[in-house]
Amino acid sequence: MSRDFTINSHINKNNISDYKIGILKSEWNSNITDLLLNSAKSHLLEEGVKKNNIDIKVVPGSMELVTASNILYENDKNIDGIIALGCIIKGDTDHDKYISNAVSNGLLNVSIKFNKPVIFGVLTTNSLSQALDRCGGKKGNKGEEAAYSLLRMLALKANL
Repeated sequence: MSRDFTINSHINKNNISDYKIGILKSEWNSNITDLLLNSAKSHLLEEGVKKNNIDIKVVPGSMELVTASNILYENDKNIDGIIALGCIIKGDTDHDKYISNAVSNGLLNVSIKFNKPVIFGVLTTNSLSQALDRCGGKKGNKGEEAAYSLLRMLALKANL
């Protein structure tokens, strides 16, 4: 399925260049998360976010995305929104389920705590091939989708 991720014309793009965006990227499965990051960043720039308004931080694994997003909002009150990028691939145990649930719940809690969006850009796949399909393969790029979602949420917040 191909989608047009251009911000809809009814959304005021005048203030997009002023948004300050945090992107947190997990080092774990960096062959995947690097592709997610590049796509998210490219989409933000294409939509008009200034390059110097995109703050990229790298964390060890997906679990650390929660703490890092909390610290980023605590330490930089000017951050408007965060994209959390990671990749959790199923192994032989249920470890992936515990990590995925903790990360998704944790990021949601940070978003609620600060009343600012934290976009869940963490792939949770059964295999490496499924992950590759979702970072530029036949399933698109979830990094781009995360950037699109963040801009939509920021526009929505500005209009509420």
